[in-house]
Amino acid sequence: MNKIFFIMLIIGIPLSVLGSMLHFSTILMFVIYCLTIIALASFMGRATESLTIVVGPRLGGLLNATFGNAVELIISIFSLKAGLIGVVLASLTGSVIGNLLLVGGLSFFIGGLQFKVQKFNVFDARHNSGLLMFAVIVAFVIPEMFSQNLTEEKTMALSVGISIILILLYIAALLFKLVTHRGVYQTKESKENIHAEEPEWQKGKAILILALATLAVAYISEKLVHTFETVGEQLGWTELFIGIIIVAIVGNAAEHASAVLMAIKNKMDVAVEIAVGSTLQISMFVAPILVLFSLFFPTSMPLVFTIPEIVAMVTAVLLNIVISNDGESNWFEGATLLAAYLIMGIGFYLL
Repeated sequence: MNKIFFIMLIIGIPLSVLGSMLHFSTILMFVIYCLTIIALASFMGRATESLTIVVGPRLGGLLNATFGNAVELIISIFSLKAGLIGVVLASLTGSVIGNLLLVGGLSFFIGGLQFKVQKFNVFDARHNSGLLMFAVIVAFVIPEMFSQNLTEEKTMALSVGISIILILLYIAALLFKLVTHRGVYQTKESKENIHAEEPEWQKGKAILILALATLAVAYISEKLVHTFETVGEQLGWTELFIGIIIVAIVGNAAEHASAVLMAIKNKMDVAVEIAVGSTLQISMFVAPILVLFSLFFPTSMPLVFTIPEIVAMVTAVLLNIVISNDGESNWFEGATLLAAYLIMGIGFYLL
């Protein structure tokens, strides 16, 4: 499988550059860009796995979420500059439901096909549940409720205030997990598993590959965004569907691949940390940063989502919490999460 991804990579990157310069068919370039990003995501997954063995599952999951979300952050900044506020908000929605339902569902389902029951840190799951409730249900629902009775200027001021609070709480959450309470909830089994393995790549090489792959993904993802309008017209996709489903899946391809890879290896602590950690980073860091960045552009972006977007995110959070709060997973729970994602996908496609 690694050889296939390597072949896809050495063919895909040159074709991506040449196709852009020679103006190949938009549909063809769309396919090439997607396949190349998938190949790059596989290398990011292998590099992250190597780093996880060295630094531990929590920091490894955080690194993966950060490198994966850096791609979407770059795409969103370019979209904000172009005034595509709806696409940015839709892609944030897609990231939340994609990470919780698609990534989490695939991890539980594929991992569950090999292992009847997979366990992960129940204390981490409960800690993340509280943060998910705050980040999505509190911080995203409140602006929508108050915006009904506020002027556009006051809504933006509310969004900026909430964004600052979210960023500060996210920093506090990192300090809690990585500094003040580091290792408090880590089980003996997870410690032994980490030290029992040898990383595929040494720390320096893994970091270098992660950095180079992230740059390449960012470059190709930016090119990919320019094909969405034409592809949408030819395939009948709306702007909302493209933002929530296509941009979110492509922008988060790295952690999608990594989480599933970890689940196959029965490293569910890392898989769950990637899926949930990425969601928390999107909602508590990426979204607030984009709100603050938008102040420097002609069109500012308030933290106000549409009702279907909010309902989808709240449903994804509640379903994920109910399924994962016991610290165990199986293939049927994964199938349930995937079914919810498919239902939402159909709904957004028909809007």
